[in-house]
Amino acid sequence: MTRARTTARPRKRARLAPAALAAALVLTGAAGCSGKAGGAAGDKQAEDGLKTGKGVSATAIRLGALTDMTGVYASLGKSVTQAQQLWVKQANASGGICGRQLELTVRDHGYDPQKALAGYTELEPEVLGFAQFIGSPFVAAVEDRVDGQDKGLVIPQAWSASLLGSPYVRTIGATYDIETVNLIGYLLEQKRIASGDKIGQVYFEGDYGENALAGAKHAAAEAGLTVVEQKIKPTDNDMSAQVAALKQAGVKAVVISAGPRQAASLVGVAAAGGWNVPVVGNNSAFSPQLLATPAGAALQKDYYVAASTLPIGSTEPGPAALAAAYTAEYPGAALDNGVVAGYSAAGVYGEALKKACAGKDLTREGVGKALLTLKSYDGGFGITHDFSDPKAPSTRQSVIMKPDAKTPGGLKVVKEAGVVPAAEKYTPAG
Repeated sequence: MTRARTTARPRKRARLAPAALAAALVLTGAAGCSGKAGGAAGDKQAEDGLKTGKGVSATAIRLGALTDMTGVYASLGKSVTQAQQLWVKQANASGGICGRQLELTVRDHGYDPQKALAGYTELEPEVLGFAQFIGSPFVAAVEDRVDGQDKGLVIPQAWSASLLGSPYVRTIGATYDIETVNLIGYLLEQKRIASGDKIGQVYFEGDYGENALAGAKHAAAEAGLTVVEQKIKPTDNDMSAQVAALKQAGVKAVVISAGPRQAASLVGVAAAGGWNVPVVGNNSAFSPQLLATPAGAALQKDYYVAASTLPIGSTEPGPAALAAAYTAEYPGAALDNGVVAGYSAAGVYGEALKKACAGKDLTREGVGKALLTLKSYDGGFGITHDFSDPKAPSTRQSVIMKPDAKTPGGLKVVKEAGVVPAAEKYTPAG
C-alpha cells in the first residue's frame, strides 16, 4: 500500500539516505498498511466523562521509550531513560495523572535503524505515545505515519529542523541549526574567529549533521566566514584524517556535529598534534565519561557545548534537585545532560497529560492539542519554552558550557541562555 504524501515538507525523505534506513522503511511501510486501528478509531468514553484511547486504561497511562543503550549514544541513552523512569516513579508517588498510574515501556535500538523502527511498530499499538525516541533519522522515518494515522505524541531526544511542522512529533529546545548559529556566535563574541576566517565542520551524514551544517553556513554567510566540510559516519571513531584536512585548510575553529566519541577523538588528536583551535559541539557531542579518557585534559582546555537547558551540575534549584534525586535513585550512576534531557521531556509530556485530563480528552489527539496550550512552560532548567506553534522550535536560546571535571556532570556554564542576532533572523530548514 502506498500513502499519498503532502507537499508541506518535501525534502524530508531525501535526507534519509543510508541504505540500512531505506530497508527499514520498507518494514515501516508494511506495518502502516496492516489494517490496525489508529488515531480515533479506538477512542472510548469512560464513566467519569473522560475520553480515552490507545495506551490508556481505567488505571494506567502507558508511554513508550525508544532509546540507545548499546550504540553511539549509549551513555546518554541510559541517562535519559533512567531520568524518565525516575520521573514516572515520582509522578506515581504523587498520585499519578488523571487518577491513573504511569507506565514506561523501554526498547533499546542500539542506534540501528531497523531495530528503531521495529521497536516503534511493536510498541505503537500499546502506548499513548513516546516520551523518548533517540535518533533524528529514525524519528523522521516514522513521522508521516505518526501524523497520518497513529497520532501519538512523540517527544524525541533529537533536534533536527526537519522534525518541525508535525503536530505530534515535538522537539524540546533549539534545533541543531539554530544551536550551531549560537555556537559560532559565541566564538565571534569572544573574538576567537573573525570575518574572513575559515571554520571547519565535522558532521554525521544524515539529518542531524546536515541540519547543523545548514546552521553553520547561515552563520558563516552572516559573518563573512568560510565553512570547510568534513562528513563522517556514526561508525567513524578516529578523527585523525579530518583533523589533518582541516589543519591543512587553515581553519581557525571547528564545529563538531557528531557523537561524544568523535568529539573526544577530534579534540584529542588536535591537541596531540599541537593544533590549538577552539572546538564547539552540539548538545549530542559530549559525555562526561570522556573526561576520564586521554582526551580529558584537551576537552577542558578549549571545547564548548551548547544545549537548551542548564547542565545537571548547575546550582540552580531545578538541576540541583534533579541531581540529588537521581543520585539517590541510582547510586554510582553518571550525571550528564542526558538526565536533564530525559527528565525535561517526561515533564513536558506530563504537563500535556494534565492539560488533556482537565479537558476530559486523554486520547492521542487530545494530548497533542493540549501541548499546543503550553506557551510559556518552564520546567526549572533555565529556559522557557513555547509549544503553541509546531512549525517553530520551542526556543531559540542556547546555554554555552565548557567541560569541567570538578563540576558534577562535567559541564559548567560559560554563557547564560541567550540567542545571537544571526539565530534570531534565521528560518530553520524544516
